[in-house]
This record gives sequence, structure tokens and C-alpha cells, in this order.
Amino acid sequence: MTKADIVEAVAAATGLSKRGAAAAVDATVNGIIKGIKKERRLALSGFGTFTVRKRKARTGRNPRTGEEIEIPASKTVGFKPAPALKDAL
Repeated sequence: MTKADIVEAVAAATGLSKRGAAAAVDATVNGIIKGIKKERRLALSGFGTFTVRKRKARTGRNPRTGEEIEIPASKTVGFKPAPALKDAL
């Protein structure tokens, strides 16, 4: 499913225009991003929890040359689905 598919689904479910639905989807995504940045955790009841996770620095390999490279530490977003979401699958 793409963002365009979500916009169409929101427009159909709410009666909003596609432009209005796109604005609503964008606002929701931006709110999720801000929540994760600020709190480092965002829980949506019945859906799941987004958390900031740290990846340690590690040694990798350049697939083209085969030489070892250092991959720096980074942050990523993890998602743990809620039991209701798991059961729906």
C-alpha cells in the first residue's frame, strides 16, 4: 500500500476531497514524526508502538570491492505491533 492508496482510503471513508485527505495524512505522519523525536516513543492504542533504537558501530564489507569498512553508529525507528494488530493478521 502506498501513500496515495492511504489518501484514497481516507477520502472515501470521510467524504473529504483528495486534497483534504492528503493534508490529513500528511498532518498525521508529521505528528508521528514530531512525537517520536520529542518523546523517543509513540504509542497508538490498538496499532502499536514506535520507539527510537540505537544501532552500534560495526564493521561491514563493500560488496563491490570486498574491502572492510566501518559503519558508524546510528539511530533508527523500531515498531512493535499491538496484540490487536497481530490478531487482525
